[in-house]
Amino acid sequence: MGLFGKSPPPKTPREQVREWSSKMRKEMRVIDRQIRSIDMEKQKVVRSLKDAAKKNQKDVCVVLAKEIIQSRKAVSKLYAAKAQLNSVEMHMKNQLATIRIAGSIEKSTEVMRYMSALVKLPEISATMREMSQEMTKAGIMEEMIDDAMTMDDDEEVQEAASEEVDKILFEITNGQLGQAQTAVEPLPEVEPESNAEDAAKFEEEQAEMQRRLEALRSS
Repeated sequence: MGLFGKSPPPKTPREQVREWSSKMRKEMRVIDRQIRSIDMEKQKVVRSLKDAAKKNQKDVCVVLAKEIIQSRKAVSKLYAAKAQLNSVEMHMKNQLATIRIAGSIEKSTEVMRYMSALVKLPEISATMREMSQEMTKAGIMEEMIDDAMTMDDDEEVQEAASEEVDKILFEITNGQLGQAQTAVEPLPEVEPESNAEDAAKFEEEQAEMQRRLEALRSS
């Protein structure tokens, strides 16, 4: 309620879309901070593993190797989420162009798909749920069923496979521990540009949305 008991005027579609875009950028900064934090902790674990390897503490090394595997998987998920946030923000820019032409918000199955994935990420889940509800009311997407919003922790509770642990040990201890596979391939450090498939898909979607924006502006 506003001053003298009056409710504030409802946001215009343009104001609402701009607010969502701002929230998306804020959540991307949250993800960046989380990635840096995980990377810093992972470097500490790597140093501890090397020290334990020098002391031939195999059991300790295995535990630390599993921590490194989980850290890399967590960072990979965060980068994927950041790419999804970027895609949703591009859709929001497309919505602004649509509003200028048609005066209303357009429904998007792509936004719903991305938001269904983003609500499962604990770091930004609360904000994504709130935005999903707002987008549903605004008509951008349909209401997500409970199953789509349920956290999927099955992968998180699974222990790292012994083969994966061996690769980590071999990689970090320069062959002192673990064992080489047919061709030793260290688990990749996932960077924004290193996930080729996701990056290519993301660039393709951005290019398509950019073409639509240009078409709307020139019409």
